[in-house]
Amino acid sequence: MTLVDKFVTHVIAESSFEEMDRIYLTNRVLARVGDGVLEVETNLDKLINLKDQLVEEAVQLETIEDSQTAREILGAELMDLVTPCPSQVNRDFWATYTQSPEKAIEDFYQLSQKNDYIKLKAIAKNIAYRVPSDYGELEITINLSKPEKDPKEIAAAKLVQASNYPQCQLCLENEGYHGRVNHPARSNHRIIRFEMAGQEWGFQYSPYAYFNEHCIFLDGQHRPMAISRHSFERLLAIVEQFPGYFAGSNADLPIVGGSILTHDHYQGGRHIFPMELAPLQKAFRFTGFEQVKAGIVKWPMSVLRLTSDSKEDLINLADNILQEWRQYSDPSVQVLAETDGTPHHTITPIARKRDGQFELDLVLRDNQTSPEHPDGIYHPHKDVQHIKKENIGLIEVMGLAILPPRLKAEVEQVASYLVGDGDAVVDYHQEWADQLRVHHPDLTDKEKALEIVKDSVGTIFARVLEDAGVYKQTEQGQAAFMRFVEQVGILSD
Repeated sequence: MTLVDKFVTHVIAESSFEEMDRIYLTNRVLARVGDGVLEVETNLDKLINLKDQLVEEAVQLETIEDSQTAREILGAELMDLVTPCPSQVNRDFWATYTQSPEKAIEDFYQLSQKNDYIKLKAIAKNIAYRVPSDYGELEITINLSKPEKDPKEIAAAKLVQASNYPQCQLCLENEGYHGRVNHPARSNHRIIRFEMAGQEWGFQYSPYAYFNEHCIFLDGQHRPMAISRHSFERLLAIVEQFPGYFAGSNADLPIVGGSILTHDHYQGGRHIFPMELAPLQKAFRFTGFEQVKAGIVKWPMSVLRLTSDSKEDLINLADNILQEWRQYSDPSVQVLAETDGTPHHTITPIARKRDGQFELDLVLRDNQTSPEHPDGIYHPHKDVQHIKKENIGLIEVMGLAILPPRLKAEVEQVASYLVGDGDAVVDYHQEWADQLRVHHPDLTDKEKALEIVKDSVGTIFARVLEDAGVYKQTEQGQAAFMRFVEQVGILSD
């Protein structure tokens, strides 16, 4: 069977198209790939693999240019053929939801994989492992899934006329968007619409997922990130409406926030992060909220955990804590609410349902800088930036490191250095490599060396989180944390 025939057969089998549509579909494929593909044979079988071969044939036929952008645009267009239109996707979702919310979510997740919106083949390239720490196991991921633009495409992107459509990658207007050199192809993208507090929101999956069923809940309007009482209301509404999923928000200030601060959104998914498994190291009850279980989590960052049957109690208490934190200062431990009117304090909130109760983790954030730490006092410090120098956002806060692709080769280089196969490593790893060599002077086994280096990366990530923690894991730090808690108001023992 030819490549086109096989692809069209799969499209018919996995969509609402019927056998009568075969000629039409064939012509749609030829229009995108080129007539020269008509006689090409294939040994491949899976839909996404067939799509990938069609894309490469289009490059060979010079129907599209030989670039990552052109490949992504054509690939998304081809997979749009197996993707129902947005209205149908939404009708199907909500019709199923009335019978089983879990089934509706599962069906949408399967669709987003089947149509290659979730890039499973790319995600499989990631290096992921766990390492023990003083705070439980941490998760490490070296992110290899996102294709890197080549220099020609980077140069071309600079020449593209500025466009405000879509305004950002989280806007509803991305649904079905063709794509361009500086904006991803989204022909096969679908978004579930739902309402929160009278406003339209969207639910979609992340194409380059960092964890199981990694999804995004996005504001239907292009509004900036803002942590407020509404954040707690929405997060708890989401975990109620989307059973089995947690929901969390990046902070809304630079340095401690995520990569997109211009569009309000939350992230979620079906994953148990290390922070969720961390126990309370001190429990208490807040005044006026005696029914809410509360405490400080044993975690390198400064986390208050609130648990209750009552969403309203959690929302009210979380808002009290947020308002108090925004204005709270304790110069004895470098905690300042503002400098010359510039605010420093916010919260990274995470919501979940556990054992039938609602739970909120509130991570206290402070984005001060100083001459000693110009990137941020509560940001990875210089001595660990060779591993992680980017902002510590929601996912890292919860104990999952997202590390840059360069580390794949660099970790192997350091391992070779430890067993004497190399004289040096990249300069920013040299001190680290020398320290490892001192502690492991007689290493000869490359695999053993690689494990030592990977474990060390995990240890450094724990330090990264400690750097980002406002109240340190010291007697002084924890005493200062309790001073803030007491300022909010707790019941005496």
